[in-house]
Amino acid sequence: MAMRLAKVMSILFLSLCLPAGQAGFVVINTFAQEIKQPNVSGQFYPSSPIELLAVVDSFLAKANPEPINGEIFALIAPHAGYDYSGLVAAHGYKLIKDKPYKTVIVIGLSHQFDFSGISVYPQGRFRTPLGDIEIDRVFTQKLLDQDPEIFFEPRAFSHEHSVEVQLPFLQRVLNDFKIVPVVMGQTNFLSCKKFAVILKKAIGSRRDVLIVDSVDMYHGYDYVEAEKIDKETASYILNLDADGLYYGMQLGTLQLCGRGGNSVVTTLILAKDLGHNTVKMLKYTNSAKVTSNLGKGVWTVGYGSFVIDQEGAMMDLNINQKKRLLEIARASIKEYLDTGKRLKVEENDPVLNKSLGAFVTLHKHKELRGCIGNMVGTQELYLTIRDMAIESAFSDPRFPSLSKDELKDIEIEVSVLSPLERVDSADSIQMGVHGVLVKKGFRSGVFLPQVATETGWSKEEFLNHLCAGKAGLSPDAWKDKATELYTFKAFVFSEKDIKS
Repeated sequence: MAMRLAKVMSILFLSLCLPAGQAGFVVINTFAQEIKQPNVSGQFYPSSPIELLAVVDSFLAKANPEPINGEIFALIAPHAGYDYSGLVAAHGYKLIKDKPYKTVIVIGLSHQFDFSGISVYPQGRFRTPLGDIEIDRVFTQKLLDQDPEIFFEPRAFSHEHSVEVQLPFLQRVLNDFKIVPVVMGQTNFLSCKKFAVILKKAIGSRRDVLIVDSVDMYHGYDYVEAEKIDKETASYILNLDADGLYYGMQLGTLQLCGRGGNSVVTTLILAKDLGHNTVKMLKYTNSAKVTSNLGKGVWTVGYGSFVIDQEGAMMDLNINQKKRLLEIARASIKEYLDTGKRLKVEENDPVLNKSLGAFVTLHKHKELRGCIGNMVGTQELYLTIRDMAIESAFSDPRFPSLSKDELKDIEIEVSVLSPLERVDSADSIQMGVHGVLVKKGFRSGVFLPQVATETGWSKEEFLNHLCAGKAGLSPDAWKDKATELYTFKAFVFSEKDIKS
């Protein structure tokens, strides 16, 4: 590798992520260079295009991340010198290779310039040894128009490396994309929440937008402490606990570049709001391991790679988890028949503790006997299954309450739902793949995906029946621009499936 570790040790490996001091008043310079030249080429990564290609491609070839079922909404990647954190970063980037992302929001933090707020580079291009990347000017304007705390401060970018070091990886794995460069200065939890709302509005229904949070983990002089704190910090990320992560960083019990991980706090808030409920840790190491210097008193920086999946945790249900949910559904109905009370049950499985919408459907001799559910998760999945099983058996207004004698003839089916996604028109609906929620005013109705398969209806028939039969609207209300259409997917399994 062309880089000389000894020569650049102080700037590469430290990746000085110590939080800036209290920011004072900032005079904003609105001038943006047409081409933003690189700051750390030849230091954090090779300046030669040929050498840089070889280094990045080598890391991508060595990376062996666990496959992801759905599309990726966000990456969390380290930003130290490539010799230290390049392989960790490559684990995330390998999973998005050749994916059709058109806009990549790269959020770093300010190491060199102290300011309050969030700086967005508005237009032009960022240059690396591999070429120029165009800034998505339309998207940046959507951010800059929303809040006085979001503005362009060029000094936040003038010597900064956190955004820049992600770009060569993006250039090697994606095609025809633009970037939204963001550097976060001093911000609080309310700032993160507001920024998440603004990002959500700017992204809209697009699924070709990727977020990259550029952040390292532990900074300190103790390898053992690094392992302990980074493990604890990772647990908050994996549980999408933005509040806990933020306040843990403020207390110093958790670390992302010291207290500089508010980009991750923002992304966790946004992901949870959008229903992207699955976070996975792909790779972890630290500079002590990389250099094989585990002695106490040696400066150590942690590096982690995480992904947030757009499809949510429902895609990860294994055979044992399906079986357990069906057991809970049946036991809940039996307990209610016997005692009139809800089943007392606890689950430690993290997937079954995710907040997801779900339906429980009952069939008797292959005929519908009850079906009730929640479209969105309001509690742990296993508790939703318990409650919806009881509702389906005893509260579906289309049927009398289930009797004890009937239970032996009942087959239970569970549908775990992905988050709702609003669509602009019926053209986006895939019959047999998407369930549909229609809403106009105070009226709404829903069909699960399997309704299309079971009935054989055309899309127009499907939507006509949904509007008239379920929502109490006119059959063609779905064509009205005032009517809201939402799609979702359902992960469906039954007792018959498990037995077979």
